[in-house]
Amino acid sequence: MRFEQAGGVVCLGETMVVLVPAEPGPPHEVVKWTRAIGGAESNVACHLARLGVRSAWVSAVGGDAFGRAVLDAVGGAGVDVTGVSVDPDRPTGLYVKEANASGSPVRYYRQGSAASAMGPEALDRLDRTDVRLVHVSGITAALSDSCLALLRAVLTGPRDGHVVSFDLNWRPALWRDRDPSVLRELANAADIVLAGADEAEAVWGTGDPAKLRELLPGPASLVVKQGEVGATLVEDGVFTHQPALRVDVVEPVGAGDAFAAGYLAAHLAGNPPARRLRAGHLQAAAVLLTTEDVGQPLPASVTGPLLDADDGTWAAAYLREST
Repeated sequence: MRFEQAGGVVCLGETMVVLVPAEPGPPHEVVKWTRAIGGAESNVACHLARLGVRSAWVSAVGGDAFGRAVLDAVGGAGVDVTGVSVDPDRPTGLYVKEANASGSPVRYYRQGSAASAMGPEALDRLDRTDVRLVHVSGITAALSDSCLALLRAVLTGPRDGHVVSFDLNWRPALWRDRDPSVLRELANAADIVLAGADEAEAVWGTGDPAKLRELLPGPASLVVKQGEVGATLVEDGVFTHQPALRVDVVEPVGAGDAFAAGYLAAHLAGNPPARRLRAGHLQAAAVLLTTEDVGQPLPASVTGPLLDADDGTWAAAYLREST
Protein backbone atom coordinates (compact mmCIF):
# COMPACT_ATOMS: atom_id res chain seq x y z
CA MET A 1 0.00 0.00 0.00
CA ARG A 2 1.89 3.03 -1.30
CA PHE A 3 0.75 6.59 -1.98
CA GLU A 4 3.84 8.31 -3.42
CA GLN A 5 1.81 10.88 -5.38
CA ALA A 6 -0.30 11.98 -2.42
CA GLY A 7 1.65 15.22 -1.73
CA GLY A 8 3.29 16.69 1.35
CA VAL A 9 1.91 16.56 4.91
CA VAL A 10 2.99 18.47 8.02
CA CYS A 11 2.09 17.01 11.42
CA LEU A 12 2.27 19.27 14.48
CA GLY A 13 2.26 18.20 18.14
CA GLU A 14 4.22 16.84 21.10
CA THR A 15 6.17 13.59 21.10
CA MET A 16 7.58 12.05 24.25
CA VAL A 17 9.86 9.25 25.28
CA VAL A 18 7.88 6.23 26.45
CA LEU A 19 9.01 3.45 28.76
CA VAL A 20 7.37 0.05 28.20
CA PRO A 21 7.92 -3.07 30.35
CA ALA A 22 10.44 -5.42 28.71
CA GLU A 23 9.39 -8.34 30.89
CA PRO A 24 6.10 -9.71 32.25
CA GLY A 25 4.73 -8.95 35.67
CA PRO A 26 3.19 -6.09 37.67
CA PRO A 27 4.77 -2.73 36.73
CA HIS A 28 6.15 -2.14 40.23
CA GLU A 29 8.10 -5.40 39.97
CA VAL A 30 9.44 -4.81 36.47
CA VAL A 31 13.20 -4.23 36.35
CA LYS A 32 13.81 -4.12 32.59
CA TRP A 33 12.14 -1.44 30.48
CA THR A 34 12.26 -0.66 26.78
CA ARG A 35 12.65 2.93 25.70
CA ALA A 36 10.57 4.00 22.74
CA ILE A 37 8.89 7.20 21.64
CA GLY A 38 5.24 8.12 21.45
CA GLY A 39 3.28 11.01 20.05
CA ALA A 40 0.04 10.98 18.08
CA GLU A 41 1.12 13.47 15.44
CA SER A 42 4.63 12.11 14.90
CA ASN A 43 3.11 8.61 14.74
CA VAL A 44 0.94 9.80 11.85
CA ALA A 45 3.99 11.39 10.18
CA CYS A 46 5.99 8.16 10.50
CA HIS A 47 3.14 6.06 9.08
CA LEU A 48 2.75 8.47 6.19
CA ALA A 49 6.47 8.30 5.39
CA ARG A 50 6.31 4.51 5.32
CA LEU A 51 3.32 4.72 2.99
CA GLY A 52 5.37 6.81 0.57
CA VAL A 53 3.93 10.20 1.52
CA ARG A 54 6.41 13.04 2.07
CA SER A 55 5.87 14.10 5.68
CA ALA A 56 7.33 16.57 8.16
CA TRP A 57 6.90 16.99 11.91
CA VAL A 58 6.88 20.36 13.70
CA SER A 59 7.34 20.37 17.47
CA ALA A 60 9.79 21.09 20.31
CA VAL A 61 11.96 18.78 22.41
CA GLY A 62 14.34 19.36 25.28
CA GLY A 63 18.07 19.67 24.85
CA ASP A 64 18.50 16.33 26.59
CA ALA A 65 19.17 12.71 25.70
CA PHE A 66 15.46 11.96 25.44
CA GLY A 67 15.03 14.81 22.97
CA ARG A 68 17.85 13.44 20.86
CA ALA A 69 16.26 10.00 20.96
CA VAL A 70 12.95 11.43 19.74
CA LEU A 71 14.59 13.27 16.86
CA ASP A 72 16.60 10.21 15.88
CA ALA A 73 13.56 7.94 15.93
CA VAL A 74 11.20 10.20 13.99
CA GLY A 75 13.86 11.34 11.55
CA GLY A 76 14.99 7.74 11.13
CA ALA A 77 11.49 6.82 9.96
CA GLY A 78 11.93 9.14 7.00
CA VAL A 79 10.16 12.19 8.46
CA ASP A 80 11.57 15.71 8.00
CA VAL A 81 12.37 16.99 11.52
CA THR A 82 14.01 20.28 10.58
CA GLY A 83 10.97 22.11 11.94
CA VAL A 84 11.56 20.81 15.48
CA SER A 85 13.13 23.26 17.92
CA VAL A 86 15.42 22.17 20.76
CA ASP A 87 14.68 23.92 24.05
CA PRO A 88 17.79 24.23 26.28
CA ASP A 89 15.74 24.88 29.43
CA ARG A 90 12.64 22.67 29.32
CA PRO A 91 12.73 18.86 29.27
CA THR A 92 11.38 16.36 26.77
CA GLY A 93 8.12 14.83 27.98
CA LEU A 94 8.00 11.27 29.28
CA TYR A 95 5.30 8.69 29.83
CA VAL A 96 5.21 5.14 31.09
CA LYS A 97 2.77 2.51 29.87
CA GLU A 98 1.81 -1.04 30.75
CA ALA A 99 1.15 -2.88 27.49
CA ASN A 100 -1.44 -5.62 27.10
CA ALA A 101 -4.17 -6.62 24.64
CA SER A 102 -7.04 -5.20 26.72
CA GLY A 103 -5.55 -1.73 27.04
CA SER A 104 -2.47 0.18 28.09
CA PRO A 105 -2.74 2.40 31.20
CA VAL A 106 -0.29 5.30 31.00
CA ARG A 107 1.19 7.81 33.40
CA TYR A 108 2.42 11.12 31.99
CA TYR A 109 5.40 13.21 33.09
CA ARG A 110 5.00 16.10 30.67
CA GLN A 111 4.19 19.19 32.76
CA GLY A 112 6.52 22.04 31.79
CA SER A 113 7.82 20.12 28.77
CA ALA A 114 9.46 21.84 25.82
CA ALA A 115 6.47 21.14 23.59
CA SER A 116 4.01 22.62 26.09
CA ALA A 117 5.71 25.99 25.59
CA MET A 118 4.92 26.06 21.86
CA GLY A 119 2.77 28.89 20.56
CA PRO A 120 1.72 30.42 17.23
CA GLU A 121 5.34 31.30 16.51
CA ALA A 122 5.94 27.57 15.85
CA LEU A 123 4.22 28.14 12.51
CA ASP A 124 7.29 30.09 11.43
CA ARG A 125 9.08 26.73 11.29
CA LEU A 126 6.40 25.23 9.05
CA ASP A 127 7.66 24.84 5.49
CA ARG A 128 4.54 25.15 3.35
CA THR A 129 6.32 24.27 0.11
CA ASP A 130 4.11 21.74 -1.71
CA VAL A 131 2.18 21.02 1.50
CA ARG A 132 -1.30 19.71 0.83
CA LEU A 133 -2.33 18.90 4.40
CA VAL A 134 -1.52 19.97 7.98
CA HIS A 135 -2.47 17.46 10.67
CA VAL A 136 -3.14 18.34 14.32
CA SER A 137 -4.96 16.80 17.26
CA GLY A 138 -6.89 17.77 20.38
CA ILE A 139 -3.99 16.70 22.57
CA THR A 140 -2.07 19.86 21.78
CA ALA A 141 -4.95 22.08 22.89
CA ALA A 142 -4.75 20.61 26.40
CA LEU A 143 -1.04 21.22 26.98
CA SER A 144 -1.10 24.99 27.65
CA ASP A 145 -2.75 28.27 26.71
CA SER A 146 0.00 28.92 24.17
CA CYS A 147 -0.54 25.50 22.57
CA LEU A 148 -4.25 26.21 22.33
CA ALA A 149 -3.43 29.50 20.61
CA LEU A 150 -1.21 27.57 18.21
CA LEU A 151 -4.03 25.21 17.25
CA ARG A 152 -6.40 28.10 16.73
CA ALA A 153 -3.82 29.74 14.45
CA VAL A 154 -3.51 26.54 12.41
CA LEU A 155 -7.24 25.97 12.11
CA THR A 156 -8.41 29.54 11.50
CA GLY A 157 -5.46 30.85 9.49
CA PRO A 158 -5.21 31.01 5.70
CA ARG A 159 -5.09 27.61 4.02
CA ASP A 160 -2.51 28.52 1.32
CA GLY A 161 -3.67 25.62 -0.85
CA HIS A 162 -3.67 23.01 1.93
CA VAL A 163 -6.37 21.45 4.09
CA VAL A 164 -6.25 20.84 7.85
CA SER A 165 -7.14 17.55 9.51
CA PHE A 166 -8.03 17.33 13.21
CA ASP A 167 -8.02 14.11 15.23
CA LEU A 168 -9.96 14.44 18.49
CA ASN A 169 -7.55 12.17 20.41
CA TRP A 170 -9.37 12.57 23.72
CA ARG A 171 -7.04 12.25 26.72
CA PRO A 172 -9.16 12.93 29.84
CA ALA A 173 -6.12 13.11 32.14
CA LEU A 174 -4.91 16.19 30.24
CA TRP A 175 -8.19 18.08 30.66
CA ARG A 176 -8.66 17.93 34.43
CA ASP A 177 -7.82 21.62 34.82
CA ARG A 178 -8.93 22.82 31.38
CA ASP A 179 -12.24 23.27 29.57
CA PRO A 180 -12.72 20.60 26.87
CA SER A 181 -15.64 22.47 25.30
CA VAL A 182 -13.06 24.20 23.09
CA LEU A 183 -12.60 20.92 21.20
CA ARG A 184 -15.88 21.40 19.38
CA GLU A 185 -14.75 24.84 18.19
CA LEU A 186 -11.45 23.43 16.96
CA ALA A 187 -12.98 20.41 15.24
CA ASN A 188 -15.60 22.52 13.49
CA ALA A 189 -12.85 24.71 12.00
CA ALA A 190 -11.06 21.76 10.38
CA ASP A 191 -11.52 20.40 6.87
CA ILE A 192 -11.22 16.76 7.93
CA VAL A 193 -12.16 15.47 11.38
CA LEU A 194 -11.36 12.03 12.77
CA ALA A 195 -12.87 10.87 16.06
CA GLY A 196 -13.49 7.62 17.84
CA ALA A 197 -17.16 7.04 18.62
CA ASP A 198 -16.32 6.32 22.26
CA GLU A 199 -14.26 9.48 22.72
CA ALA A 200 -16.85 11.59 20.90
CA GLU A 201 -19.46 10.19 23.28
CA ALA A 202 -17.29 11.24 26.24
CA VAL A 203 -16.61 14.74 24.93
CA TRP A 204 -19.73 15.65 22.95
CA GLY A 205 -22.34 13.28 24.33
CA THR A 206 -22.77 11.20 21.18
CA GLY A 207 -20.77 8.85 18.99
CA ASP A 208 -23.48 8.57 16.35
CA PRO A 209 -22.20 9.79 12.96
CA ALA A 210 -25.47 11.57 12.05
CA LYS A 211 -25.65 13.41 15.37
CA LEU A 212 -21.96 14.29 15.21
CA ARG A 213 -22.51 15.77 11.76
CA GLU A 214 -25.20 18.01 13.28
CA LEU A 215 -22.76 19.11 15.98
CA LEU A 216 -19.94 19.64 13.47
CA PRO A 217 -21.35 21.08 10.25
CA GLY A 218 -18.06 22.77 9.28
CA PRO A 219 -15.69 19.96 8.19
CA ALA A 220 -16.01 18.72 4.63
CA SER A 221 -15.19 15.19 5.81
CA LEU A 222 -16.10 13.60 9.15
CA VAL A 223 -14.67 10.16 9.96
CA VAL A 224 -16.09 8.29 12.96
CA LYS A 225 -14.02 5.31 14.09
CA GLN A 226 -16.34 2.72 15.66
CA GLY A 227 -13.88 0.17 17.02
CA GLU A 228 -14.56 -3.42 16.05
CA VAL A 229 -17.68 -2.30 14.17
CA GLY A 230 -15.70 -0.33 11.60
CA ALA A 231 -15.63 3.32 10.53
CA THR A 232 -18.10 5.72 8.91
CA LEU A 233 -17.29 8.66 6.67
CA VAL A 234 -19.81 11.50 6.33
CA GLU A 235 -19.07 13.60 3.26
CA ASP A 236 -21.30 15.60 0.90
CA GLY A 237 -24.35 14.32 2.75
CA VAL A 238 -23.42 10.69 2.06
CA PHE A 239 -22.69 8.13 4.80
CA THR A 240 -20.09 5.51 3.82
CA HIS A 241 -19.36 2.64 6.22
CA GLN A 242 -16.64 0.02 6.08
CA PRO A 243 -16.47 -2.77 8.67
CA ALA A 244 -13.24 -3.28 10.58
CA LEU A 245 -10.96 -6.18 9.74
CA ARG A 246 -10.79 -9.13 12.11
CA VAL A 247 -7.36 -8.99 13.71
CA ASP A 248 -5.52 -10.95 16.42
CA VAL A 249 -4.87 -7.92 18.64
CA VAL A 250 -1.47 -7.88 20.33
CA GLU A 251 -1.72 -4.34 21.70
CA PRO A 252 -4.15 -1.57 20.66
CA VAL A 253 -2.30 1.68 21.39
CA GLY A 254 -1.37 3.58 18.24
CA ALA A 255 -4.02 2.01 16.02
CA GLY A 256 -5.98 5.27 15.84
CA ASP A 257 -2.95 7.17 14.55
CA ALA A 258 -2.29 4.43 12.01
CA PHE A 259 -5.88 4.58 10.81
CA ALA A 260 -5.60 8.36 10.44
CA ALA A 261 -2.44 8.03 8.35
CA GLY A 262 -3.90 5.38 6.07
CA TYR A 263 -7.09 7.35 5.58
CA LEU A 264 -5.30 10.67 4.97
CA ALA A 265 -2.84 9.14 2.50
CA ALA A 266 -5.71 7.67 0.50
CA HIS A 267 -7.65 10.94 0.75
CA LEU A 268 -4.74 12.93 -0.69
CA ALA A 269 -4.34 10.33 -3.43
CA GLY A 270 -7.93 11.01 -4.51
CA ASN A 271 -9.26 7.59 -3.54
CA PRO A 272 -13.06 7.12 -3.22
CA PRO A 273 -14.63 7.02 0.28
CA ALA A 274 -14.76 3.24 0.81
CA ARG A 275 -11.16 2.80 -0.31
CA ARG A 276 -10.01 5.56 2.04
CA LEU A 277 -11.66 3.83 4.99
CA ARG A 278 -10.15 0.49 4.00
CA ALA A 279 -6.69 2.07 3.79
CA GLY A 280 -7.23 3.30 7.34
CA HIS A 281 -8.32 -0.12 8.56
CA LEU A 282 -5.36 -1.85 6.91
CA GLN A 283 -2.83 0.54 8.42
CA ALA A 284 -4.46 0.18 11.84
CA ALA A 285 -4.32 -3.61 11.53
CA ALA A 286 -0.55 -3.47 11.06
CA VAL A 287 -0.24 -1.76 14.45
CA LEU A 288 -2.74 -4.01 16.21
CA LEU A 289 -0.51 -6.97 15.27
CA THR A 290 2.47 -5.54 17.19
CA THR A 291 3.38 -3.87 20.49
CA GLU A 292 4.86 -0.91 18.58
CA ASP A 293 3.02 2.38 18.12
CA VAL A 294 4.39 2.51 14.57
CA GLY A 295 4.96 -0.85 12.94
CA GLN A 296 5.81 -1.73 9.38
CA PRO A 297 2.90 -1.58 6.92
CA LEU A 298 1.31 -4.83 5.86
CA PRO A 299 2.84 -6.34 2.70
CA ALA A 300 1.44 -5.31 -0.66
CA SER A 301 0.41 -8.91 -1.24
CA VAL A 302 -2.13 -8.43 1.58
CA THR A 303 -3.19 -4.81 1.15
CA GLY A 304 -3.47 -4.76 -2.64
CA PRO A 305 -6.16 -7.42 -2.99
CA LEU A 306 -8.08 -6.21 0.07
CA LEU A 307 -8.28 -2.54 -0.92
CA ASP A 308 -10.38 -3.42 -3.95
CA ALA A 309 -11.95 -6.66 -2.76
CA ASP A 310 -15.69 -7.27 -2.88
CA ASP A 311 -17.59 -6.82 0.38
CA GLY A 312 -17.69 -10.55 1.11
CA THR A 313 -13.94 -11.01 0.73
CA TRP A 314 -13.25 -7.98 2.91
CA ALA A 315 -15.62 -9.22 5.62
CA ALA A 316 -14.04 -12.70 5.58
CA ALA A 317 -10.45 -11.44 5.95
CA TYR A 318 -8.71 -12.41 9.19
CA LEU A 319 -5.26 -11.03 9.92
CA ARG A 320 -2.88 -12.78 12.31
CA GLU A 321 0.66 -12.10 13.52
CA SER A 322 2.05 -14.28 10.74
CA THR A 323 0.27 -12.23 8.05
